[in-house]
Amino acid sequence: MKQNHCFSGIMAKDYGGSPKPHQLDMKRKRLTWILAVSGLCVLFYVFGAWQGRSPTPSSQSDLSSKVGCDVRTGGQGNRDGPSSSAVNQDALDFESHHELSVNSSQDIEKFPPCDISYSEYTPCEDQQRSKKFDRERFKYRERHCPTKQELLRCLIPAPPNYKRPFKWPQSRDYAWYANIPHKELSIEKAVQNWIQVEGDRFRFPGGGTMFANGADVYIDDINALIPITDGAFELLLIQAVELLFSFPFGVLVFQVASWGAYLLKRDIVAMSFAPRDTHEAQVWFALERGVPAMIAILSSKRLPYPSRSFDMAHCSRCLIPWPDYGFLGLVPTGYSGPPIRWQKYWKGWDRSKEDLKQEQDSIEDVAKRLCWRKVIEKGDLAIWQKPINHVECLKNKEMYAQPEMCKSDSADVAWYKDMEACITPLPEVSNPNEVAGGALQKWPERAISVPPRISSGSIPGINAQKFQEDTETWKERIVYYKSLVSDLPQGRYRNVMDMNANLGGFAAAMIKFPVWVMNVVPANTQPDTLGAIYERGFIGVYHDWCEAFSTYPRTYDLIHAAGVFSMYQDRCDITYILLEMDRILRPEGTVIFRDMVEVLVKIKSITDGMRWTSKIIDHESGPFNPEKILLASKTYWTA
Repeated sequence: MKQNHCFSGIMAKDYGGSPKPHQLDMKRKRLTWILAVSGLCVLFYVFGAWQGRSPTPSSQSDLSSKVGCDVRTGGQGNRDGPSSSAVNQDALDFESHHELSVNSSQDIEKFPPCDISYSEYTPCEDQQRSKKFDRERFKYRERHCPTKQELLRCLIPAPPNYKRPFKWPQSRDYAWYANIPHKELSIEKAVQNWIQVEGDRFRFPGGGTMFANGADVYIDDINALIPITDGAFELLLIQAVELLFSFPFGVLVFQVASWGAYLLKRDIVAMSFAPRDTHEAQVWFALERGVPAMIAILSSKRLPYPSRSFDMAHCSRCLIPWPDYGFLGLVPTGYSGPPIRWQKYWKGWDRSKEDLKQEQDSIEDVAKRLCWRKVIEKGDLAIWQKPINHVECLKNKEMYAQPEMCKSDSADVAWYKDMEACITPLPEVSNPNEVAGGALQKWPERAISVPPRISSGSIPGINAQKFQEDTETWKERIVYYKSLVSDLPQGRYRNVMDMNANLGGFAAAMIKFPVWVMNVVPANTQPDTLGAIYERGFIGVYHDWCEAFSTYPRTYDLIHAAGVFSMYQDRCDITYILLEMDRILRPEGTVIFRDMVEVLVKIKSITDGMRWTSKIIDHESGPFNPEKILLASKTYWTA
């Protein structure tokens, strides 16, 4: 051990002295290797930079020639093609490119413009086709869509001099005459103050048949009777109707939607509807103003909404023969406007006092049979309330046997479903004070709260956790959309449609922008989520995208289509779905497609022939997600 220590000490002392010759040689060799490797690195870097000067392929043919393959035939490449040095040098392009499989320009179908006579075409409410159908109960004004042979394979043109609509909120009061060249209502309803023509534009003074002094005054009159602008109202009258909804609550209205337009500033969204009839363009004017509306009529079919959708329904002189056909107009609606204050107006109505009294007595009787309670009648207003449950109603059936409770399928089935003269039963409750189906939160908490249909387990496969995850997912996606569509928060877009709304997460995330969203749930698909969307305080409709939507041309600024074409590509020709989207999209409007990349490539190959511009963009999570986004814009052109 001592020898070892001694040896170690000698070695240490030896190492600390002057460097030996063999040590100097090792240092020189090490330095030589470092310099040699460094030199080689520099040489290879310079050589690589020189090689990198060859251009990137700028087209599919360039790419094919560089990699030596023929994309048209899948055969061997042309090895005798031009060298890369002969190709013009292009700037580097760092954008995502997913369109390499798109058909060549020779294969793209170019869709011609339709004749100018189709500028106002509404395929399923075509006035010429409707004449072939039964006029009883105005059935001919319901949806009657074209056959496959009648479908148009052309682009609906905008009228000459079409202009981009006014931004909200100015659009509430003004619209361009060139966009909707119809003066009929300004003449026919001049006394009622519906609409006025001022030079090259329409002005909407806010009047109506029953509120010539303006919608604001009329709303104040109603609010004096029931607190419609109080958030508690939706809890008090949430079951007031089977048809109607909104932010604090919703309503179903008619005419040019002035009442609905003025409710918006009180945080109430109304779904306005009217048929396409002699009052030309009522729904069109509403949508041009930026107010929710659609073409529809109370006739023989259920309206395309689920049960218990709306908090209130409103009818102002809507001329529905309420006592006829077993009171079908009342059974699905829940609140109505029968002849009120007829004692004052009967002389001008060309009807006898006895006739009018009998009609109102009949309505009062059927209201009792429906278990409604008359809240108040004052002046020109009468208000009924639907019960919060059917506990007492079922007991009263011993006294009023008719109408009976419906025994058919789900109350939410509404797509081409015949109306029945029976009462749609409310969900069962455990006590007389419980709200059937579950009570709702006040707005705006209602928008993000778990809907009762979900918390009760009524929608298979959807629970509270999935709902919350969906809500957070769409918050992130809207942030991404905002980076893609910079005008989104600036009022450039007003009327927005979600073609496959699911749980309404897209609409919920959009409430911070000055827009409203028409949430479409594809008809006859599972799970049926439209009822939950209404419980969140948003409007929507059932629809089958193999048919045309019930609206006028050029009525939506932004359309969102998530998973729509994966769903429908095996059901019908998606070309006609895209042509329908073109019909309802305004010139310079935007479409956001979200789908698998192969589906988007197919969509792009069609829209390239529709005068649209588009590009495929990576998913918000990055380029490795197979789901992509196709951002498209309709170019401006007119007849």
